[in-house]
Amino acid sequence: MGSNVTVKGRRRFLEIILVLALCATSASGRGAVSDTLADSLSSVGGTLPHFLQEPEDAYIIKNNPIKLRCRATPALQIFFKCNGEWVHQNQHTSNEYIDHNTGLKIREVMINVTRQQVEDFHGPEDYWCLCVAWSHLGTSKSRKATVRIAYLRKNFEQDPQGNEVPMKGMIVLHCRPPEGVPMAEVEWLKNEELVSSFEDDNIDTRADHNLIISEARLSDSGNYTCLASNIVAKRRSATATVVVFVNGGWSLWTEWSPCSVNCGRGVQKRSRTCTNPAPLNGGAFCEGMSVQKITCNALCPVDGVWEEWSEWTMCSAQCERQRWRECNAPPPRHRGKLCEGESQSTENCTGGLCTQNGKLMHDVKPQSMENSIDVALYSGLAAGVIAVVVLIVAITIYRKSQSEYGVDVIDSSALAGGFQSFNFKTTRQGNPLLLNSSMQPDITVGQTYSSQICFQDSIDKELFDPLPDKVKVQSSLMFSVGVADRAEYHVKAHPETLPANLPPNYSTVEGKMMTMIVPNGLHTLRKSQFKTSAVFGHQGGRLVIPNAGVSLLVPYGAIADDTSWEMYMLTNQEESSAQSEERCEILLGPEITYGPPGLNLSYPVAMTIAHCAEVSAENWNIKLKRQTKDNKWEEIMSVNDESTSCYCLMDSHSCHLLLDQPGCYALVGEPITDAAIKRLRIAVFGSMETFSMDYSLRVHCVDDTPHAFQRVVTAETSRGGQLLEEPKTLFFNGNCLSLQVSIQDIPQFLWSIKPFTTCQEFSFTQVWYRNQQPMHCAFSLQRHSASTTQLSCKISVRQVKGHEQILQVYTSVGESEKETVPFFTQADCTVTSQTGAKAFKIPLSIRQRICTTFDTANAKGKDWQLLAQKLHIQRNLSYFTKQKSPSAVILSLWEARHQGTGDLDSLARALEEIGKIHCKSLPQSTDEKETDFTF
Repeated sequence: MGSNVTVKGRRRFLEIILVLALCATSASGRGAVSDTLADSLSSVGGTLPHFLQEPEDAYIIKNNPIKLRCRATPALQIFFKCNGEWVHQNQHTSNEYIDHNTGLKIREVMINVTRQQVEDFHGPEDYWCLCVAWSHLGTSKSRKATVRIAYLRKNFEQDPQGNEVPMKGMIVLHCRPPEGVPMAEVEWLKNEELVSSFEDDNIDTRADHNLIISEARLSDSGNYTCLASNIVAKRRSATATVVVFVNGGWSLWTEWSPCSVNCGRGVQKRSRTCTNPAPLNGGAFCEGMSVQKITCNALCPVDGVWEEWSEWTMCSAQCERQRWRECNAPPPRHRGKLCEGESQSTENCTGGLCTQNGKLMHDVKPQSMENSIDVALYSGLAAGVIAVVVLIVAITIYRKSQSEYGVDVIDSSALAGGFQSFNFKTTRQGNPLLLNSSMQPDITVGQTYSSQICFQDSIDKELFDPLPDKVKVQSSLMFSVGVADRAEYHVKAHPETLPANLPPNYSTVEGKMMTMIVPNGLHTLRKSQFKTSAVFGHQGGRLVIPNAGVSLLVPYGAIADDTSWEMYMLTNQEESSAQSEERCEILLGPEITYGPPGLNLSYPVAMTIAHCAEVSAENWNIKLKRQTKDNKWEEIMSVNDESTSCYCLMDSHSCHLLLDQPGCYALVGEPITDAAIKRLRIAVFGSMETFSMDYSLRVHCVDDTPHAFQRVVTAETSRGGQLLEEPKTLFFNGNCLSLQVSIQDIPQFLWSIKPFTTCQEFSFTQVWYRNQQPMHCAFSLQRHSASTTQLSCKISVRQVKGHEQILQVYTSVGESEKETVPFFTQADCTVTSQTGAKAFKIPLSIRQRICTTFDTANAKGKDWQLLAQKLHIQRNLSYFTKQKSPSAVILSLWEARHQGTGDLDSLARALEEIGKIHCKSLPQSTDEKETDFTF
C-alpha cells in the first residue's frame, strides 16, 4: 500500500509541476500566456493522450543496441519507464510535429537500450519498458515491451538417429534444436537439399520439429540433417542415414518337371525365385524352400513280343507258301519298343522244283546267300575296331581320374620312349624376386607387395637372424615337427613301413600324404626384428615396422609442447590368443602393441595394419580387440557399428585405426556365411639337400599379409632357399573344405619321386585357423643323373570345389649353384622412424589452414562433416564430434590411408570440389570470399 501511495503522490506532484510551468510561461510574456493556453487547449481537444505507436518487443543481437519508440497525441510530455524506474530525460530523444490531416500535435520519443543494461538487470521477469504520456486531463500508459538478448547454443538437445526401415514403413526422425532466444526454427535437409512438406504429402515436418515419412519409399533413402536457425545463427545436427530396404518375396511356382525316371519311382520338381520383389538394401531374403520335390511313379515301358507264327498257307501256283504273326504277346505299351523282325514269311514250297507252264525249273543258289557271308565278315571286323576304341578311351579316362586324385603324373614325353630331347623353358626375366633374373635378386616383402609401407632413404643393417641348421636326412617327404625336434623323417612309399614314432599330425588317407607343419617348428625369429621405437615431440612423426605392413602415425600437436616421449611399436611373434575358437573368430593381421603405457596424447594416433580378409559386411563381422592388464582380450568395437572410443576404416588390404590409448590390439574376424573369404599367399622355394642328388621343393601357404610372408622369407633365407615362382594369391572359402597341394608334370626320365607322395592335403581347420603362423609342405625329388641341371614341373594348390592357383617351376639345380651369391638379400626398407615435417604428406601450414576453415561450422555449411564426405569417410562421424579438432583427426586418417601414394591429388581434388559446390550454391561477396588452397 505504501508503494502505491508513493507512486500516486509522485504522479500528482509531476502534474502540479507541469501546471506551474505553464503558469510561469504565461507570467513571462503577457500576450504569450493566452496564446499558449489557447494552443494547449486546442491541441488537447478535451481527451486523454492516446498512443499512435507503442514500444515493441525487441532482441539484442551481439552488441548492437536497440531503439524503443513511442508516439502519442495529444501529449504535453512523454517519458519512458523501464523496470519500474523513470528513464532520465537526457536519454530521451523527442520530436514534435503537426498531423496535417487532423491538425493535432503529435509527440514522438525514442530511447536506446544496450546489451549491458539488459545483462545488469536481475529481476523476476525480463527487462521491460513502457511509455507514459501527459496532458492537462491526465496520463496514459503504453504496453510493456520486453527486451531480451538473442542467442543460439551450439549443441542440439537431440540429434536425429539413422535407422533402417522396410518399404512402406514409417520413418520418424527426432530433432530437438539447441536452446535459443528467440526459439529456433527447424528445417530438414536430405542430401543437402531442403525437404518441403508442401511439395510431398507423404512427408510431415511440422510435428514438434520431427520429420515423419508416412510410407517409406526407396527414394527416401539418404542422409538427413536437422537445420536449426534464428536471428542469430544457424546450426546443423549430426547427419542421420536412413536406409529403406525391401524384403524379398517369392515368385510363383513353376510347373512340375517331368518325372526324373522313365520307369518306376522317381522325383518331380518345381522351383520359385526370390524376385517378387528381390531383396534390396539389406532386406531379408525369402524364407522357405525355393525348390519342392514330390515322388512320382512312371509306368515302365513294355516291349512288344511276337505271337506264334500262323500255319503255312497252301502252296500257290507260284510254288510259294506264306505265314503271319502279330506283335500282340504283349503289344508295346508306355513307350515300349516294337517287335523286331518281319511279320510275314514266304518260302518255296516244292523243295527247289516247280512245274510251271509244263517245264521243270531248278532252283539256283540264291545271290542272297553270298551277300549274307560278306555281311558277317564285315560285321566281325567292325566289332573288333569298336572294342579297341572303347579300350583306349577307358584307359585315358582312368589315367585322368588318377591324376586328379594324387596318383603320380607321368610326363607325356616319357610315352615316346624317353629318348627324345627334352626342351626346358628359359627363366622369365624382369622380376627381381625370381631365380636367374637379370636384376639383382632380392626377396623383400616390400617388393612382393605393391602397397608397401616404407620410407625412401635406407640404412644398411641386418634384418634377419639365420636359423640353426637342421639335421638333414635323405627323405622322399620332409616336414617339421616343432622347435624342440627339428629332425626330418624318412617316409616310405607304403604305409605299413612307416616308423612307429611319427608325429601325431601325420596321416595317410586313400594313398595321399597329408602333413601339418607345427607353426613354431619352421623357424625362430629374432623379436627385435619386429620392434621399432623413436623419440617424438610436439612435431609428431611416424613409426614403421619394416616389411610387416604396420605403421603408426603420431599427428602434429598430439604431444604437448616442450614434452617428448619415447614411443615404441612391436608385433607379437607367439601364437595368438585374441581369437575365440568357440565363436569361430580368426586373426586377420598381426597383434600390434604400442606404448609406452601412460602416454598422454591430445589427438589420437593413426595405426595401419595389413589384413587378409576379403572385406564384405554380408560375410564378415570384423572386430577390434584390446588386451587387458590380466592378459585377457576385450572387444572394444565392431567395424560395422558406431563407436566414440576408437575409429576403424577398412580398405581392401589394410585397416586404419584411430587410437588414443596405448596397448596391444588385434583385428579379428568372425565369418557370418560360408562365402567369407580369407586370402592366402602361395609361394614355392627350392634348395639342394645334403645329398647332391636330392632337391627339395617347399610350398608355403600363409595369410596374405606382409608380416606373415616375412616370416617365410626369414626362414628360407637362413636355409638358402630360392624363390622359384612369383607368389600368388589364393582365395580360401570358409566352407569347411580342405586344401590340396600336388606336384604334376615331373619329367620322369630325369627325376623321380616316391609313389603316393605327389599330393598332400591340409584340413580346413589347419588352414583357416593358422592366425599368421607359417604352414608349408615339402616334395623331395631325386635326380637320375648328376648331369641333370634343369627341373620343370607344376605345383597345383587348390581348395576342394574352390579356387586354384598353378605355380610353374623352371629352375637350374646344378652343383655350381652352391657357390653363387645367396638369392635372399637384406631388405631395402630399413628406416623405421621419421620425425617432424618430413614424416607427413600435408605441409603444416596447409594443415592448419584446413583445420581453421572446417572446424567451425558457418552459414555456408563448409564444415568438417563435408570434408569427411569428400575424403570418402562417411561413417561413424560421431567419433569425430568428440574430438577437439575433428578436421585434424580426419587429416591424420587421410595421411595413414595415403602414406604409400606420395601425392596430395585426392586431397586437392576434394578441396576443389568443396569450393566449386559452395561457389555455385552460395554466391559470395568480395568481403566473404574464402581463401583458396593451393599445393
